[in-house]
Amino acid sequence: MTPAPDSGQRVFLFLQGPHGPFFYQLGHQLRLAGAQVWRVGFNAGDRAFWPRRASYLPFRAPRDRWQPFLQEVFAGKGVTDVVLYGDTRWMHAEAVAEAKAQNIRVHVFEEGYLRPYWVSYELGGANGHSALMDMPLSAMRDAREQADPEPPVPPGHWGDMRQHVFYGALYHWFVMCCNQRYKQFHPHRDLNVGQEFRLYLRRLFLMPFQALERRVATFRLRQGGFPYHIALLQLEHDSAFQTHAPFADQSEFLDLVISQFAQGAPQHHHLVFKAHPLEDGRAPLRRDIRRFARAHGIGHRVHYQRGGKLAGILAEARSAVTVNSTSGQQALWRGIPLKTFGDAVYGKPELVSSQPLAEFYANPARADIEAYRDFRQFLLETSQLPGSFYAGRGRRQLLRQVVDLMLAGSDPYEIVNRKTAAIAQQLRVVQ
Repeated sequence: MTPAPDSGQRVFLFLQGPHGPFFYQLGHQLRLAGAQVWRVGFNAGDRAFWPRRASYLPFRAPRDRWQPFLQEVFAGKGVTDVVLYGDTRWMHAEAVAEAKAQNIRVHVFEEGYLRPYWVSYELGGANGHSALMDMPLSAMRDAREQADPEPPVPPGHWGDMRQHVFYGALYHWFVMCCNQRYKQFHPHRDLNVGQEFRLYLRRLFLMPFQALERRVATFRLRQGGFPYHIALLQLEHDSAFQTHAPFADQSEFLDLVISQFAQGAPQHHHLVFKAHPLEDGRAPLRRDIRRFARAHGIGHRVHYQRGGKLAGILAEARSAVTVNSTSGQQALWRGIPLKTFGDAVYGKPELVSSQPLAEFYANPARADIEAYRDFRQFLLETSQLPGSFYAGRGRRQLLRQVVDLMLAGSDPYEIVNRKTAAIAQQLRVVQ
């Protein structure tokens, strides 16, 4: 059972969140529960989505002043909890380190490991920094047997992709046009704010045309009559790729996949690169794929497909390859052999192939589907919450659960952590 929420003396400091109103609505619910809530803003977009000015703390200093500023806020406000979205952008990485040094809880939100209908809520870190990385499947199975979890609530609809893109465009408009008081602000990504805004606008405008192109490409693929393998791409600027992957950029991954496919796959098999749903053209993926495919003599066997729903083309794929995209779990759910290269929470030996890539394409080894079902169920019973950050219905569904979890302060993986600590203690006694 979930412990009774306790908001006494709790002081939550929010840093950057997903684009849109979710963080403000979450803070409002925590205030209603009796907690104090503050928000640090780094630009006009952060301020625009935090209407409560009395609890807003602007950071307008150079980057080297961030840690002293943070220490002052921690001490002056009596902060007990830090709340953030993703843990790798520079201000978050430094905040996590400082919070852990002061024994302050760190609540990390991320896109769901079981997206699109779920979001991730963890303490301490996410993705390659998640506690899941060090958990063997055997410990997850044991924890499920010992626990008496409430059954996962069926998810509502995740929300239209247009809402995600709309909030992103609006956020960057505020930063581009209203950022006069934040002259020291530098985005955590390589593009400047104007470039980001134009890419969001371009994507909003082109969405209907790209949807038509996607349907045509899917129809041709289904009608092709050839066996095919899928490479699941992710955003090159995403933290999971930049921080938890062995490639300097996406082109290295593309070249490796195409060269090894040419070497190992049967000559009548094809390769399909599936773009991330939010791919906006900042990386020349289609051009690079064509160039590498021609260089390896398989230009007629390699295809590129824009984002959108994956299920339509994944069901009949022979295998899937990715760096560490969460969409790899859709392949595992269908029993499709999967090969990964970066740190992924599902990167367990029972689930992903350890074969060299050319050998994988020649004869891909399947995952243990029962093991994946145990893994998936463990996630649903711990860190995966139904709802979304962007659609109104999804936000309401998420807020109904996550506020009590944050006030309770218990780690979603607490059962496994206790068991692992007990085993480690027993080993120390024996030694």
